[in-house]
Amino acid sequence: MPKPLDLAFLWHMHQPDYRDHASGEYLLPWVYLHAIKDYTDMAFHLEQHPQMKGTVNFVPILLDQLEDYEQQFTSGQVRDPLLRLLARENLNDLNTAERDLLLTSCFRSNHHSMVAPYHAYKRLSDLYKMLEPGGDIELAYLSGQYFSDLLTWYHLAWCGESVRRENDLVIRLMGKNEGFNYADRKWLFDLIGQVIGDIIPRYRKLAESGQIELSTTPHYHPLAPLLLDINSATESIPEISLPHSKCYSGGKSRVQAQLLSAQKSHQTRFGVTPHGIWPAEGAVSTELLEVFAAQGCRWTASGEGVLANSLRTAEHSLPERAQYLYRPYHLKGVASGVRCFFRDDRLSDLIGFEYSRWNGKDAALHFVSQLELIAQQAPEGEVPVVSVILDGENAWEYYPYNGYHFFADLYSELQAHSTISTTTYSGYLDRLDAAEGNQQLAKEGELSRLVAGSWVYGNFSTWIGSPDKNRAWDLLCIAKQSYDLVMVSGRLNEAERLVVEKQLASCESSDWFWWFGDYNPAHAVESFDRLYRSSLMRLYYYLKLPVPSILNSPISQGGGLPEAGGTMRRGS
Repeated sequence: MPKPLDLAFLWHMHQPDYRDHASGEYLLPWVYLHAIKDYTDMAFHLEQHPQMKGTVNFVPILLDQLEDYEQQFTSGQVRDPLLRLLARENLNDLNTAERDLLLTSCFRSNHHSMVAPYHAYKRLSDLYKMLEPGGDIELAYLSGQYFSDLLTWYHLAWCGESVRRENDLVIRLMGKNEGFNYADRKWLFDLIGQVIGDIIPRYRKLAESGQIELSTTPHYHPLAPLLLDINSATESIPEISLPHSKCYSGGKSRVQAQLLSAQKSHQTRFGVTPHGIWPAEGAVSTELLEVFAAQGCRWTASGEGVLANSLRTAEHSLPERAQYLYRPYHLKGVASGVRCFFRDDRLSDLIGFEYSRWNGKDAALHFVSQLELIAQQAPEGEVPVVSVILDGENAWEYYPYNGYHFFADLYSELQAHSTISTTTYSGYLDRLDAAEGNQQLAKEGELSRLVAGSWVYGNFSTWIGSPDKNRAWDLLCIAKQSYDLVMVSGRLNEAERLVVEKQLASCESSDWFWWFGDYNPAHAVESFDRLYRSSLMRLYYYLKLPVPSILNSPISQGGGLPEAGGTMRRGS
């Protein structure tokens, strides 16, 4: 006889701050591209399946940029160079820098699923590859019409499948195939602005209906446990190499400030205070949960490896996964009011990395069968709660049709299933708190402490421990010491202090440290290295201090070909 099971999806939406705050220009386009492809498609699938419940996590710095893009379309003052070129009437007079930008940017997509399926787009790619070995002399033969078609196809390929199917303009442009003119590009530009402007209201409406819960992350996505205590990296890897800096001064106040800022952002945009906090990178520690508890957090979540390390430390052994993974936990002591859920790494990674190669229906049925197996293996008298947590934006470009058929089949199967119930975390906790001994839920576990770690391998090795990552931490720690001295000196007025604090928060993002490493693609490492150093330079400028000359030199060199282009990593 089938047994019941609760399923909690959490889709994490995040992009770091790609703006050059000196000019306001966007240095990378990923916010608006993921907006028109992934944020809109993920909302569409939920809207088409109103019985599907789940949690969507929006990092405030992503929402800041989405609203910034909306304002650009409203004002006509476009600060993203690719969008500006899309809406430019005459592409025959592009300068060398603009041509280079288009040629280096507009093929930087998954070739198999986003370029090759479209004959005209692939022909543009083939022509570029034929001319590229001849350098600027041969590339000069590329005409304004070539760049008009290239810009149009680039943005058509990045349109979500729901946008393509629901919008006659996109259908018409894809049918036209080539010879796109200014009117075509302007229509597409206006559509992009409309899609971006609808994203936050669509998710707010889904949340107001009770179908989804919206959670948040400290504002600029900092790796909070390391800000609190750099040495916490040794809890999961005792032998890890650490930066020369022994601590990040004032780290607790910085985490508190970023969390408070996120809560205020959420209240302003969605009209409610968030109950849940997805910490950046699922990175947790005992000290971080104490901070969460002090600021009214009801629940948080992390990776399976963190729970395994914590149980292994406390009990010196680990039972079968079914005996410990599928239940909520709390810590003893002052953080006991914060419930913690832990990700099923295997199921989450099936969606993130494996099912893109499957037929959508087969993948959906396989996923459901795995849930049924978990339900059968649950401890007697318990209904397991399974957490499937992953990036809500980067996986889908590896799927045919941006995962359209997979989600249609998966959500349909889950909606119709008689014993699998999808839930939000707060909805689940409402039932748990009202149960009063009712055993038709998972048994809540208790931990004496958390072994600090993240959703990637259960440790922090993705962000600290190698020479280049440690060098980046040292640069941040040194900058923070300068920040502290200036902030207590009284030399800045209130407006200047707010600008400086915002800039420091951007420097604290985990994303910079993620991308350092020779295993990452060279172009990505170069871009994020430059962005990080630029952010630190801007911080010194706002502090009215000389910029250290070391910031003129790259921190890291890429050259690898990681899975999913380095944007995602498996949990284990």
